[in-house]
Amino acid sequence: MRPTLPISRRRFHRRVLGGLGLPLAAPALAATAATPADAPRRAQGGVVTLLTALEPPTLVGLVNSAAGTFLVSPKAVEGLLSYDFELRPRPQLAVAWEVQPDGLQYTFRLRRGVKWHDGRDFTSADVAFSILALKASHPRGRATFASVSEVRTPDAHTAVLVLSRPAPFLLTALAAAESPIVPRHVYEGKDLATHPANNAPVGTGPFVFKEWVRGSHVIYERNPNYWDPGKPYIDRLVVRFIPDQAAAAAALESGTVDLAGATPVPIPDLDRLKDLPHLGLDTRGNEYFNNSTTRIEFNLDNRYFKHAKVRQAVAHAIDREVILKTVWYGYGIAAPGPISPVLKAFHDPKVAVPRFDRKRAEALLDEAGFPRGADGVRFRVSHDVFDGGGNRVGQYIRQALARVGIDVTVRTQEFGSYIKRVYTDRDFDFNNQGMSQMFDPTVGIQRFYWSKNFRPGVPFSNGAHYDNPEVDRLLEAAAVENDPAKRRALFSEFQRVIAAELPTIGLVAVAQVTVANRRIGDHTVGADGLSGNFADIYIRA
Repeated sequence: MRPTLPISRRRFHRRVLGGLGLPLAAPALAATAATPADAPRRAQGGVVTLLTALEPPTLVGLVNSAAGTFLVSPKAVEGLLSYDFELRPRPQLAVAWEVQPDGLQYTFRLRRGVKWHDGRDFTSADVAFSILALKASHPRGRATFASVSEVRTPDAHTAVLVLSRPAPFLLTALAAAESPIVPRHVYEGKDLATHPANNAPVGTGPFVFKEWVRGSHVIYERNPNYWDPGKPYIDRLVVRFIPDQAAAAAALESGTVDLAGATPVPIPDLDRLKDLPHLGLDTRGNEYFNNSTTRIEFNLDNRYFKHAKVRQAVAHAIDREVILKTVWYGYGIAAPGPISPVLKAFHDPKVAVPRFDRKRAEALLDEAGFPRGADGVRFRVSHDVFDGGGNRVGQYIRQALARVGIDVTVRTQEFGSYIKRVYTDRDFDFNNQGMSQMFDPTVGIQRFYWSKNFRPGVPFSNGAHYDNPEVDRLLEAAAVENDPAKRRALFSEFQRVIAAELPTIGLVAVAQVTVANRRIGDHTVGADGLSGNFADIYIRA
């Protein structure tokens, strides 16, 4: 293949953004930058305390995708790109990028003058090493970068990803929390999973790792040599682990901690907290990771739920608006299809989905051959859940299905037992659970419906045991379709098939709420929210 020719920065940006069908100038975001006249006064320095319920198993997301890890990792270890609230790419370690029309080559021009925290220069060799390491070892990176056959480094500030087949989701997979860029000179030749740097990161980010006290906190300090002059604005970031939601609410209310995401407090407390003058709520910044949708998943090997009409009856017996209001207190939106409305580029609102209609549910159950018995019951099934929200949904489902003659026993268990029951033993009739749809359907949604992903023992795979050759074809075609319009059409057809066959039933796209002290500015500046690098965060003067 011919070597990549140099391209001027302006021409480089125009080629990539124009090819993606994106505007050359990003529109104003929900939190617009202040004009000089009304710019907020930033108090240089100070300490910000971030709360998380989940202590990370490691501080670098190279081989681990746990929620705690992707929150803390980007503070020290950055990615090639970041993303605005519409999931459009923005520069981070890459300042410009180009995708060839056939989708088989991605060229990144890298930021110059960047130093690792140990003083070594950041180069394209680090990018090549990291991408291939993610391909080999990251839980999602194995699939995301599966088509990357090589990473070329024609010079120290250019990295070229060469693909064996198109991967149209790849340009959205390069956030720091998802695909961290690590120093080759630190990791090369050593075991990635057990490397000490995973717990004492060396990165390019705005914060330098200071200490990790297990069970208590992680401390990061300001990087004085950060590539963006003047940033970060604060001197220290403390990440505290508080798993108890009531204790988290008390810490936010008292000012002991400054901010926390992923709805860190009991939902009934949100309205009370937002009325406090020093606290504010924000639902932005969850577009990349935390766009969680609750859904019912049927075991299609079950004697009752193998019948499409029974599944359709269940869908008609459920009122999603009641679930939204009573379980989630209105924090979210009804999401009846397999692709959440939050994924605006792929959700098709024109797809007809079953609406609440109890009479239709009764008729479908009669048609399926399950009349009411003398006791009014058509059949009895178990419903498995593993958390508080899932249990509240389960209790609603039990009541709703009782009205159409289905007797439901709700079984609540701790997370490990639930995973074993559903995905290893397959000892379940149907369940409800929250699932992150991620930043692209191929990455976050295909796993639930692709017949080749029926993998007993693997959590959050195709637990329904759904097998439809047409759905497989649509998903596989969308995974490599480089034309955005054609790709959207494939996902629309996928949504139509699922809405008819209902191996799962979408319920609610739950709003993930950030609670923050109003003295903290710019904590959420893009789609990754609190999983961003916090270079912009500041304390109001």
